[in-house]
Amino acid sequence: MESDDNIKYAVEHTEVIRVPSQSLATFGTTNIYYYLVTELAEWVNIVREGRVIAARPKIVTPSYLINLEGFSSNARRFIEAMADKYPHEPGIFYTYRNEPGEMNVVSERIDAIIDKISRLIDERRDPSTAIIKGVEALWDVSLLKFTFELTTSSVQANVAEMEKSGLLHLDSAGVPRDARNHIEELLEKTKQDQSYGPELVRELKQWGLFHEYQDRFLSLFKER
Repeated sequence: MESDDNIKYAVEHTEVIRVPSQSLATFGTTNIYYYLVTELAEWVNIVREGRVIAARPKIVTPSYLINLEGFSSNARRFIEAMADKYPHEPGIFYTYRNEPGEMNVVSERIDAIIDKISRLIDERRDPSTAIIKGVEALWDVSLLKFTFELTTSSVQANVAEMEKSGLLHLDSAGVPRDARNHIEELLEKTKQDQSYGPELVRELKQWGLFHEYQDRFLSLFKER
């Protein structure tokens, strides 16, 4: 396990050289291509290419998050405290997937490599590509820092668009309209393709709504 000091060093020495000109989409999936350049030794550098795929942002509450898996014990205690104090306070939940691509060792100055990549992006006129200068030993931390900054730069616009569309409105059960819409979408998808059933069940249970939708859910399978 990496020490806090090493992680702090990686964060402090990671620089996003070129940010994508597009923000994270509010109502769809966003694909961001990246070049992550790290120094292995003098005049020997690593260039990693890949894609960060950001799913459509979801509106959630602490009551929803408390039912999600994958959080550390410390994070879960924090969520539980928030759920006790603000059970229905809406917030934006972002999920990402990293798809690694090529990795190349390049014998050239790191600044020259970055300059070449930047000119290549200019030639392609690609608004969705980033260049990150990171730390080799903890390159994944460098990538996470970039992802965090991308989220931070997008969240204000995402919230404004969701608010304008009324998706932040909570019903009497403390469930955002966005979540109700998503459940309806999953019900329709499950009607067409039963493989969506497990995803629908997870969503209903995370919102504590399975009992409310149980009859509609079961009817999808009785019709077959």
